[in-house]
Amino acid sequence: MQNVLAILLAGGTGERLFPLTKDTAKPAVPFGGVYRLIDFTLSNCINSDVRRILILTQYKSLELVRHIRDGWTFLPAELGEYIEVLPPMKRVHHDWYQGTADAVFQNFQSIEAEDPDQTLVLGADHIYKMNYHEMLDWHHRYNAEVTIASIQVPPEQSPRFGVLEIDPNYRVVGFEEKPQNPKPSRFDPTMVSASMGVYAFNTDALLDAVHEDNRDPNSSHDFGKDIIPRCLAQNRRVVAYDFRDINAKQVRYWRDVGTLDAYYEANMDLVNVVPEFNLYDKRWPIRTKMAQQPPAKFVFAQEGRRMGVAVDSIVSAGCIVSGGRVTHSILSPGVRVNSYCEVEYSILMPDVEIGRYSRIRRAIVNTGVRVADSSTIGFDLEADRAAGHTITEGGVVVVE
Repeated sequence: MQNVLAILLAGGTGERLFPLTKDTAKPAVPFGGVYRLIDFTLSNCINSDVRRILILTQYKSLELVRHIRDGWTFLPAELGEYIEVLPPMKRVHHDWYQGTADAVFQNFQSIEAEDPDQTLVLGADHIYKMNYHEMLDWHHRYNAEVTIASIQVPPEQSPRFGVLEIDPNYRVVGFEEKPQNPKPSRFDPTMVSASMGVYAFNTDALLDAVHEDNRDPNSSHDFGKDIIPRCLAQNRRVVAYDFRDINAKQVRYWRDVGTLDAYYEANMDLVNVVPEFNLYDKRWPIRTKMAQQPPAKFVFAQEGRRMGVAVDSIVSAGCIVSGGRVTHSILSPGVRVNSYCEVEYSILMPDVEIGRYSRIRRAIVNTGVRVADSSTIGFDLEADRAAGHTITEGGVVVVE
């Protein structure tokens, strides 16, 4: 086993996911019924045999900390394996984390104590499957100091990403945020190579970089905006790794669910007849904290509209569909859909209750909300906006 430490950056406020992040950190937002966003990166670590993991938290982290405590404490400490949550401790200066690079800098003593040869720096809020050891093998093969994981995207999507310029030997010679005229990918000239926010560092290079960043009064203390450009300017050996998708579908799957619309679409990917993201692959399991809940239940099978049924949907434990109809939706644990309801193309967060005779379409109903009887949501966006609901650019209604 390689001497590797993983650092998960889990302290962001997730402003573009508000109101889902009103009371919790973005990595703790529910996803796909039973999961939290952080579960996908943690599962990648465990499945890749990377089992020394530091999670750097900050913003409204109580729910996230409890999720890790209750669902991710199975690694044997006697074998040197652990998942450890590190809140801001102000050991090196008196500010909260000022950015992703500053979060790592403020914990440099914890990194030095572990003395890893390589350190993975990972976001805690992306949906994908990746074997990090394949990336580390690439890192060693090309004698890199820094390796950046990249995914190929069409050139017209480049304004959404940081894009790499890569020479024939896979060395990164340029990095530009949201370019209008990006360089073609070394791996496929018809595409561009976008950074996934997944980095492998030689640990000495990482510590040098974050210390230098800390001394720069003009830095925004961000890996993409500051650390990587500085490494390139110093002629450090930075290479690109082309993402190999363990998901084993026709199209490589990586989603940054940083906006409400992206979050909604990624959830909807799961309920297709042939889902774009495979939750059911036993070779690469996605782990989570499994709530103690009774089985899902469907009641009332009468002719007419009163029938408890869910089709093309994910229904979690503890749900009761009592005489309502659910189509192409995700029901998180503890949801209740009452009689004569129609729910379609929607995400119901944990412990939501939909009152009788309600109609819900293209909506995200936040945790614990009770929708009143005879409500209509998602059919008249102006009425939904007047009722105080959030409406996304894509026309999804968020109910809180």
